[in-house]
Amino acid sequence: MTLSLSQLLKTGVPPPKVVLLPDRLFFGRVVPITAGATPAEAAEQALLALEALSPFPPQQLYHGFFWSPGAERALVFASYRRRFTTDQTSVWPDAELVLPQFAALIGCAMEPATTLLAPSPDGLTAVHWDGGPGPAGIWFRPIAPEATAEERAAVREELLRAAGECRRLVELTEAPVAEVSRFEHEFTFRAGAHEARLSGPQAALADVRDKDELAALRRSRARAVLLWRTFLGAAAALVLLGLGEAALIGGGLWQKTRLARVVAQRPVVEKIETAQNLATRINELSTKRLLPFEMLSAVTAAKPEEVTFLRASTDGLYTLTIDAQSVAPAAVSGYQAALSKLPLFEHVEIRDQRTRENIMAFTLAVTFRAGAVKSAAAATP
Repeated sequence: MTLSLSQLLKTGVPPPKVVLLPDRLFFGRVVPITAGATPAEAAEQALLALEALSPFPPQQLYHGFFWSPGAERALVFASYRRRFTTDQTSVWPDAELVLPQFAALIGCAMEPATTLLAPSPDGLTAVHWDGGPGPAGIWFRPIAPEATAEERAAVREELLRAAGECRRLVELTEAPVAEVSRFEHEFTFRAGAHEARLSGPQAALADVRDKDELAALRRSRARAVLLWRTFLGAAAALVLLGLGEAALIGGGLWQKTRLARVVAQRPVVEKIETAQNLATRINELSTKRLLPFEMLSAVTAAKPEEVTFLRASTDGLYTLTIDAQSVAPAAVSGYQAALSKLPLFEHVEIRDQRTRENIMAFTLAVTFRAGAVKSAAAATP
């Protein structure tokens, strides 16, 4: 059943789907591995050992093994395929991991000379650790549901004798169940107070399903994960685009509101600007004086004889405009250059030049620097 988003937030991430098979259907043996073997070499040696141990070829077995890198032994386990019905194997393609129940316990961190007894509905399993990497042996003994307490105790003692030296005994009362792991690509199982972990590579080797089918299933899942992540990326991009579109729409509405406010306030602003300009003009007229004669006198001081002034007018407090003419065009440019060098003037410009019958008519626009021109009364000490 697919969880909704609200259910997922309430319940958290579900544990991985793991199928634990009955121990009675499998046999397990510890086989030697060459020192320094690579994972591929260890898998090949474990498979050769399985061929030697089993009366059936590996193609007719569901098998797996447990091996830690650097270890010189591996725990191999297998079962004849015909012992499983179609109904039992029909759920395997949906599982992340398929292994016997005892294989879920071999990842426990146990002290040397420790034996673990794990009960099941149809028997009792013993796993023994001798201090080396991984279990040193695994044994299963069937127990009938109607067995007496004495018969069950006899089976227990038989398993303890088979395990050998036992300084610490751990007897489980609960079957292992898969939990959400703290690390990615790791499987965690819990049986009461005991926790067992299988890394991703170890879990892949312990999975008993057909290796070719398992490889195809993993490739299919990898493609499904890639497609799912692509879908999530596309969905996230659509969400971002939607948020951007909403931001643009909101920004457009805000801009329209701002422009409407500007239009509504424009008459008030124009009225304020007009009042400010009028106040500035009144202030200039009351505190500053137009000095046209002094301005004309300053311009005339550098005028050559070839230039004749016709009429003059002022533009504001500091600009003097003079209509003039000259019989020597070269004198006009020289006159402009001479005025430009004087510190009184901020800008000197010749406009509207035109020549007729060897007489050049032009307009001289001179802008004085603020405060450069003073009245005759103020200049007299």
